[in-house]
Amino acid sequence: MKKFKGVINTDVRDSVPDWTPYLPPKAKEGSPNILYVVVDDTGIAAWDCFGGLIEMPNVSRIAKSGLRFSNWHTTALCSPTRSCLLTGRDATRNGMACITEVANGFPGVSGVVPRENGMISEILRDAGYSTICLGKWHLTPMPELATSASRRTWPVARGFERFYGFLGAETNQWYPDLVLDNGVAEPPRTPEEGYHLSADLCDRAIQFMGEAQVADPDRPWLCYLAFGANHAPHQAPKEWIEKYKGKFDMGYERYRELALGNMKKLGIVPEGTELSPINPWAAPGVITPDDLVRPWDTLKDDEKRLFCRMAEVYAGFSSHMDHELGRVLDYLEATDQLENTIVVVCSDNGASGEGTPNGSVNENKFANGVPDSLEQNLKMIDKLGSPDSYGHYPTGWAWAFNTPYKMFKRYTLEGGVIDPFVVAWPKRWGKQAGHVRDHYFHAIDVVPTLLECCSLDAPDRIEGIEQVPMDGISMVSAIEEPEEAQARATQFYAMLGTRAIYHDGWKAVARHGPLTGKGHFEEDVWELYDTRADRTECHDVAAENPARVSQLVGLWWSEAGAKNALPLDDRPPIELLTGIKHAPPRDRFVLHPQMSEIPEEVGPNIRGRSFVVGASLADVQTGCEGVIFAQGSRFGGHALFVQEGKLIYLYNFLGIDAFKFEGPMPTGRVNIGVVFTKEREEPKYVANGKLELRVNKKLVASGPMRTQPGKFAIAGEGLSVGRESGDPVSPTYQPPFAFRGGRIEFVTFDLSGAPVIDLEREFAAMVARD
Repeated sequence: MKKFKGVINTDVRDSVPDWTPYLPPKAKEGSPNILYVVVDDTGIAAWDCFGGLIEMPNVSRIAKSGLRFSNWHTTALCSPTRSCLLTGRDATRNGMACITEVANGFPGVSGVVPRENGMISEILRDAGYSTICLGKWHLTPMPELATSASRRTWPVARGFERFYGFLGAETNQWYPDLVLDNGVAEPPRTPEEGYHLSADLCDRAIQFMGEAQVADPDRPWLCYLAFGANHAPHQAPKEWIEKYKGKFDMGYERYRELALGNMKKLGIVPEGTELSPINPWAAPGVITPDDLVRPWDTLKDDEKRLFCRMAEVYAGFSSHMDHELGRVLDYLEATDQLENTIVVVCSDNGASGEGTPNGSVNENKFANGVPDSLEQNLKMIDKLGSPDSYGHYPTGWAWAFNTPYKMFKRYTLEGGVIDPFVVAWPKRWGKQAGHVRDHYFHAIDVVPTLLECCSLDAPDRIEGIEQVPMDGISMVSAIEEPEEAQARATQFYAMLGTRAIYHDGWKAVARHGPLTGKGHFEEDVWELYDTRADRTECHDVAAENPARVSQLVGLWWSEAGAKNALPLDDRPPIELLTGIKHAPPRDRFVLHPQMSEIPEEVGPNIRGRSFVVGASLADVQTGCEGVIFAQGSRFGGHALFVQEGKLIYLYNFLGIDAFKFEGPMPTGRVNIGVVFTKEREEPKYVANGKLELRVNKKLVASGPMRTQPGKFAIAGEGLSVGRESGDPVSPTYQPPFAFRGGRIEFVTFDLSGAPVIDLEREFAAMVARD
């Protein structure tokens, strides 16, 4: 606290107050507001202002009043890039070498951004800014997503005074898992009432910015607005999808040709830029079959029709997000704030290839290692983008939206790491309006840029904690004095087993695809590209420059060692997601309806094993109905519920198979047992066995069942007792379908594998213990 400079005497009438020590920090006069917009999974050739075919009038509006950077880079994945965008440090130094879901206990992949790597929100808060965070966070380790867990990594603990959004990697755009500040929130409307997350986030942005101005009109604000778009699931209002009907019928290879022509005209790429080839690393053991692109002319007519519709959904998703962003810009303009607001718009990585060669109507299949069925997907074509789908386009469109570069998200080839970046500040950069800058920069450079714009230095300490120097450099000189400006000289990359390093125009890339399980990194062959003449990595010149290759490989190892990039990990998704040990394993869970939704990561893990679920109900009446417990969604999950007089247990295997068991629902005191006995594992990680549904000691239903190999959801869709908290597991009811006509005392999960001899006696013992 600042020193008191007033005068204290016995009588207040003889004393002089000094409010300075007790007032919040005050920003420098004239400090700009900052609207920091981050979109997901968007390649540089998607949007029209960068040469793509997706109409983005409001991002274009920002670009026309500001600048586009055509050589700006990310880490190739979500959490790592977001940590860079908020701290100005390399992802591996932030404990974010990969996404938080696969934290593995090593310093570079801890899933926790250390306090010595302060975030811009913390810096600006202490400099007198109001700080707002909206949308996707994805910087909290999985066990800490629960409301009962530590909030040390939640936005409100990292300098943001307000938060409204979701903490994980993705969420259903129609039924999102929302947090308001420090607690769980429900969407204000249903999809039938017109709800969509993009609109909701922009409503909150306008609300929070307006409230900040009412509280103190002279206080500047930082609004970090991170849309769920354009990450899977690709979901959008139908009218926005229909705007693109037929617009992608030319196919993804022709799209690349059109986009490259547009990019050359706009100055996004040099005139001599070549299109990179299809499937550049299509060799056994180098990339997985899931990352291949099927040539357009080899597709059947139905496949082309399906793939085109998937692109239309994605485009509508993006344009709808742009429309909602436009409402925020209109608000700022109407309130005379836009002129002195720095607006940043960027993506966190290239377009995503996680839809596999055939696309998907349920993107969670990718994480579960389960292939999509083209026949099943075709049946869903008219529902793509709706609440009934959780879709993702095929790898061909990811490749196209990353034109003219190789590959896509997860790769350290340019298709994974080069991204759109737009920045505007009308009050200061009006003379640069509409210009394109081709300087090489990275996500770590945004925070130093914003601090320079705010006339602030990076602090030595935040809340008493000594700070690590930032890795980023300011981009301001490149904006204002482009001929004299220095760009980033060196940047190293490491992602899921892929590796690369850029240095003074040269780029070395290890020929090793992500998630291959190949290992043997010491055997990797390194490619070399002169990016000043060959931006798209078409011509490997390693053979002609062995000394330079050796120099760059040595530089990579030096950077990797200094910045926590080791050990390297290229294991496939199912192994990454099943090998995490965030907390000691537990065999027994006792849950109550008063509890908030429990994230899957800290709840009972029934994957690949025998399990018993017990429920104790009292005062059950005739006509009771509702959810006793539900976990997951229609795209993978299980639920126990009462409907039309029947007790039903439903296991929804990735939306592919529904294993349903039902029996009569008695009244009075009711003890329910769901007993699954694993008999074999086929294929790997999939437990096959027998399910028994018991009511008051009696067997009422039984039959074969299998369990998913991986999680019910990549993020969100946790476990709720007494209600369905999001997208329903069963299509026969609508959330929340809260239980009524009786009282749920508790629901238990037993994962010990011990035989259940007397469920009723067990329930009584649980009541005594609980």
